Amino acid sequence: MSLPSRLSVQAILTLATGLLSLIALSVIGIAADLMIRVEVEQRIFENTERAAVDWIGAMNQARPPPPVTTSDVSLIQLIDSSGRVVSANRAAAGRPRLSEFWPPSDDRIEHRTECSAAQCVMLTAVRPSPQEEQLLWGGESHIVYAGRRQPTILATHALELVLGGGALIGSAILAGATWILVRQALRPVEAIRRRIAQVTVTDLSLRVPQPPGRDAIARLARTANETLSRLQEAVDHQRHFASMVSHELRTPLTGLRTQLEEALLYSDVDPRVAVEDSLSTLDRCQLIIDEMLALTRVRTSPHKHEQVDLTALVRQEVARQDTTVPVRIQAEEDVEVYGNPVQLTEVLMNLLLNAQRHARTCVEVRVARLGGQAMVSVVDDGAGILPADREQVFAPFVRLAEGRRRDPQGSGLGLAISRAIAQVHQGTLTVEDSPQGAKFVLSLPLAPG
Repeated sequence: MSLPSRLSVQAILTLATGLLSLIALSVIGIAADLMIRVEVEQRIFENTERAAVDWIGAMNQARPPPPVTTSDVSLIQLIDSSGRVVSANRAAAGRPRLSEFWPPSDDRIEHRTECSAAQCVMLTAVRPSPQEEQLLWGGESHIVYAGRRQPTILATHALELVLGGGALIGSAILAGATWILVRQALRPVEAIRRRIAQVTVTDLSLRVPQPPGRDAIARLARTANETLSRLQEAVDHQRHFASMVSHELRTPLTGLRTQLEEALLYSDVDPRVAVEDSLSTLDRCQLIIDEMLALTRVRTSPHKHEQVDLTALVRQEVARQDTTVPVRIQAEEDVEVYGNPVQLTEVLMNLLLNAQRHARTCVEVRVARLGGQAMVSVVDDGAGILPADREQVFAPFVRLAEGRRRDPQGSGLGLAISRAIAQVHQGTLTVEDSPQGAKFVLSLPLAPG
């Protein structure tokens, strides 16, 4: 296991900030060190050069008096061609010549740093012009050395130690600030983690605390709450369906057990009739189970959609229906939606079967476009549905008295499955007002373009 995998996010961010800041501050420190050294050197050499040039300009005799020096230029000497010190200030009078270097005639001013066992001296070597040498010394070559001891900032590594210590302290401060800020920023995430840890299958009502704003943590909290809501809804559906299935299967299974017990206890019961009745009861149980599985698949399975010509699909499904009750179609051409053709066919089949079951003389189907929606209405001329029952008919296993009378073996899941399919297609399935009979309206978004 690598080191980053064993560290927390807070530790990783703090470590990364510390390393990056150390690198950045080290680069800045190196640049500052070089700039300071160059600046100090340039200033010293400017001062020594000025002092040497000024003394040469003030000379009016072969052995000039010692110049007046400052702390910036504490050492100054005039050297003749034999290397003898001709004149020097008080600090340099008892010293040997400051340097053995002799500038050439074509480059009369040179800056140098001369080091001995005792100390280092930064100096400027200036050679008088040929005219000055001719005037003062009869053409004999002379040279002036002006310098000072190398300052501590250049002679030692004190500057590097100060800048390096500053980089370390700065990196430590930035790392500490990052640790505190990241901990503060991750506090809502820790609260979300603790709340999610409390969520159980038996209690999905808890929601994570949602901080204000629209940052990543706020979006994470909203997404977590939306996921918990969907999970709670799915579990509630499962519990509701399990309760309804057990309720719906209890009656036929009880009847089945009674039939089989009678066949065993009473000799006058025809075994063949008992088996036939039992198979009929099992067929009803099988129907309930199959339709419950279909409803579950609609709500939980991945949805693969394609462009579907709804008008053609309606005509195709009408052509397959029983012709005992005529079906009239009024349809606009090329009404296309985006969906699963198999599931949409199941919706149309359920609506047509339901309408034909309750119709007296005919069923009318209309397909049209309306406000960006594809509208399919299926209207029968039967007894209709009371307004109070229009939502109830879409509940699983709910069957009105008229439905039970016309289809005693039905499961009561056809309309529930149809509405679930409409919802996964971002549409609706409702019962609307009609002058006569029931009017089911399927609304789906039109396909783009």
